[in-house]
Amino acid sequence: MSDIKPTTQPKANHPKRGFTEYAEKLNGRAAMIGFVALLIIEYVTGRGLLSWLGIR
Repeated sequence: MSDIKPTTQPKANHPKRGFTEYAEKLNGRAAMIGFVALLIIEYVTGRGLLSWLGIR
């Protein structure tokens, strides 16, 4: 047997749907931005989310 090694590395196609690492990071970042935005809006307006929705 000869010790021939490949010269290129094959590229794996990552799935675009499902619970992928990219999707989870993106979802987490969007949730953090939304939560911080909600806190800022509540601080500025003095009203909470439930009062915006007319529940309280």
